[in-house]
Amino acid sequence: MGISVERLRTINKKLQKKIEQKRKNSTPIEVSADADVTIDANSLIDDEPIESINKQLLNKIPADLAKEIEIDETSDRARLENLVKLLELYKKLDIAKKAPELKKLFIYKAMNISGIGLKEEDFGEIRVGKYVQIIAITYEPDKNGKKKAKNISLGYYGKAETLEEEFKNNIIEFVLRWRYEKAFQNLKHYRILISRVE
Repeated sequence: MGISVERLRTINKKLQKKIEQKRKNSTPIEVSADADVTIDANSLIDDEPIESINKQLLNKIPADLAKEIEIDETSDRARLENLVKLLELYKKLDIAKKAPELKKLFIYKAMNISGIGLKEEDFGEIRVGKYVQIIAITYEPDKNGKKKAKNISLGYYGKAETLEEEFKNNIIEFVLRWRYEKAFQNLKHYRILISRVE
């Protein structure tokens, strides 16, 4: 089994800390700019394997959702951490009132917020006088069979200017984390397609 990018980053950070510790603990005479620093590689490795950490994260995700979106202990840790945080926000924002079936949360094609800016130039800015809602977007055929966008409110939170900063940030984070999960799902889809032509 190969080492994940996440694992390499973690080991690299630990290595950098160890090098800094070695240099700080040495006297100026002992360490020159080109001095060799010896580090025990075993001290860089976590006692707990990645699969074990991933399993702990996976246990926080309902089994039917994990099955629906096809995740397991071998899934990217960043994805699992994102899902755990997304589920916390799902509860905190009472999304279950409008979307009670958690496993269907990802059937939507897109998600947005009304009343709060998400573009680079107005990120996080409230739109005074506007009402804040989390909007899920799906496409359904109209009477002529053409696909038409349909907006579904997953949460209504009142006028933008009445929201507390932390709650507003939770709304933004929920939508961004939902989009992040959709990006993981799209990556998997394209990996599968590419494997079919290789």
